[in-house]
Amino acid sequence: MVVMLVVMLKSIITFAVVFFVIRLMGKRQIGEMQPFELVITLIIAEVACIPMNDSYIPLYYGIIPIVTLATLAIVLSFLSRKSVKARKFLSGSSVIVIDKDGIVYDNLQKLNMNMDDLVEAVRTAGYVDFTEIAYAIFETNGKLCVVEKEEQQSEQPKDSESQSETPQAPALLPLELIVDGKINNENLQTAGVSVTDLTDAIAEKDLKIKDVLYCDVRQDGKTFVSPKKARAFCCTLNITGGNNW
Repeated sequence: MVVMLVVMLKSIITFAVVFFVIRLMGKRQIGEMQPFELVITLIIAEVACIPMNDSYIPLYYGIIPIVTLATLAIVLSFLSRKSVKARKFLSGSSVIVIDKDGIVYDNLQKLNMNMDDLVEAVRTAGYVDFTEIAYAIFETNGKLCVVEKEEQQSEQPKDSESQSETPQAPALLPLELIVDGKINNENLQTAGVSVTDLTDAIAEKDLKIKDVLYCDVRQDGKTFVSPKKARAFCCTLNITGGNNW
């Protein structure tokens, strides 16, 4: 009974200390934290469990590390606010993954990302079509910032009245044909595109399949191609399966 009361008391005290420390570190969601803040938060969560799980471990075995880590987080946050060099070292820099020339392959490699990761991030940001994107930037907290092309911004209706008066174009969903130099044969068959047509369209730019980082096609045949080391371009493929997806 005494042991149970000790564990309960230690848990309440630990909770109060951790709650105070997290509030002291600032109001941020997990997805908004910088790398060093996330690391410190995870360690604090782990350290806080040590004295709670064992009634024989003194409470200060958990309190002292928590306070130390909180102090470290505050000091590092102060340094990152006051010094650009410290901020770059602790948090890194924003990285452009899509620019006016297309997908930036070298920057994807720096981030240790593949095309599937980028496609997922772009879709999570609310975009499915790379041709609508002028720039895409991964911020230091891991979020993707997308800047639309000017023509996309001008096409958006300014109010609900104009939206009702303007006929909406049919929605087109890009279908991946090539990812990192490899053809997706299943999607190729779904779109009704022959390997020869796809190869010939890419060969017009003096490229081979292995040189292409990403390629997709829409239901109207419009195809977006982003090579690994060259500028992205659009072409039109003859498709027979536009109603299949």
